[in-house]
Amino acid sequence: MTTAAACTLSKQDVLRFHEEGYLGPYALCTPAEMAAFRERIEREVLTKDGPNPRSREHCRHLDCRLIYDLVTHPAIIERMTALFGPDIVIWSSNFWTKQPGGGEIPWHQDFNYWPLNPHLNLSAWMAIDACTEENSCVRIIPGSHKKILQHVKATEGMAFSEMAQMQGIDVNKAVRMVLQPGEFFFFNERTLHQSNKNVSNKRRMGLAARLTLPFVKLNQEGPPLFPGHNAILVHGEDRFGINRYQDPPVA
Repeated sequence: MTTAAACTLSKQDVLRFHEEGYLGPYALCTPAEMAAFRERIEREVLTKDGPNPRSREHCRHLDCRLIYDLVTHPAIIERMTALFGPDIVIWSSNFWTKQPGGGEIPWHQDFNYWPLNPHLNLSAWMAIDACTEENSCVRIIPGSHKKILQHVKATEGMAFSEMAQMQGIDVNKAVRMVLQPGEFFFFNERTLHQSNKNVSNKRRMGLAARLTLPFVKLNQEGPPLFPGHNAILVHGEDRFGINRYQDPPVA
């Protein structure tokens, strides 16, 4: 797997993140290493209930050490500290599994759905399966984080109930995040992103880590979180004490 020493960001990387709203892709591990993790995810994780009673795919970093180690890997955390400073909290993670024929996720900005005050987040979206244009890789629009868009009821057939109003947004600028297993990319809470219908005969599974700072207040009882939800401080310290925490799961 990638070492912490290889995970630094340059000044130019940081400036590009602020200008474009995303960075990557980067390698967290090799495709062969991810194949072994994928087998364990399918056998040990997604066959069992997790902390969120509504979904086995949500917040499994809270009860599965394998998932915690993936979403807090130095390839992610060391780069985030270069962007946001030393104090890092993971508040959510989610598997995004789209089977063959799985529907389109509309263009959206994540802040619209999230219980954060203020809305400040870095997402690391990791490929568990290979992510291709055919099986619905994520698409993002560079620079779209500079404008907050109104979200309205999604059109019929979309996988989400709300979508961004895209007037004035040039979707031809979208970048396709084609990823090998074990690669990931960063984007912030306002970066427009979307994925098409899976028109292939192959599943597309990703794992998204949601990371923020200790001064951000979480609504830990309401959706998409759940009663009993805890955050985990993964780097640095919390000087504020406004959120509820737990220790990482044991190995």
